[in-house]
Formats: sequence, structure tokens, C-alpha cells
Amino acid sequence: MVALVRRGFAAALLLALAAPAAALEYRNTGRAAILYDAPSTAAGRVAIAGAGLPLEVVVDSGAWVRVRDHGGRLTWIEKAVLDGPRSVMVQSDAAAVRQQPRPDAGLVFRAARGVLLEVRSGEAGPPGWLAVRHAGGLSGWIAANEVWGQ
Repeated sequence: MVALVRRGFAAALLLALAAPAAALEYRNTGRAAILYDAPSTAAGRVAIAGAGLPLEVVVDSGAWVRVRDHGGRLTWIEKAVLDGPRSVMVQSDAAAVRQQPRPDAGLVFRAARGVLLEVRSGEAGPPGWLAVRHAGGLSGWIAANEVWGQ
């Protein structure tokens, strides 16, 4: 019986470790901000995050937040700058933004990898689709699997 319990525990542990980690929260920069290698303005500067950049929150520690960017890099950012409107980053080579939340709907435009798109609030579509707006004013629907930061 003890061996069976141990095997069950080991199997559960392996499944937990193999399961993909899900982001608990994404936040966006409200303006350009410095990313640091430690939670202090005296720490090393790693990069500058542009306004509207979606970042995955890993640890929220008072005035500082440990974040992961779209490339997987872990850095620290001051919490005060994570107050921007919700946006996502295109992760495919040329993502189709459509007139309606369907793969066969008319094409509004294509967005290249790295383009930031604002998520339109209050417009819920079917699962797997996001209502978005380009900085140039065009808007439509994009498949959620084509963007990072939702």
C-alpha cells in the first residue's frame, strides 16, 4: 500500500512539473520605463521598455515587480509604470486582423511580428479571439494564439 501511495505521489508530481505554467497576470507599461536586474534604481539597467509593452507579472513585491517579457527575459520594473492600457504583441510573422471573430471573415489588415495592438475593452468575442485596435486607428479581431500578453 505504501508503495502504491508513493507511486501515485510521484506520478502527480511529474504531471505538475510537466504542465505548462500559466501567466497569472499581464500588465502594460504606461510610458517608457527602465528594466533592472534587481529591485532598485541603483541596480544594473537591462533595457528600456517602450510604452504599452505587455509584461507577465512573476512577483509583485511592493513598489517593484519581477516581470517576464515576450522573449522570456526576467527583469524588475517599478510598479508605478505598469498602469498602461491593455495591449498585446503580435508573435506570428503576419497576423491577420479580421472584420469579425472568425477565421473566414474579411481581412482588415495584417500585423507584423512585434507590433503592439491595443485590446478594446468591453468587446467580448468568442473564446480564442480578441478585439484589437492598431495605433493607426484600424480595428478588428485577432486570434489569441497569434499574440502574446493576453
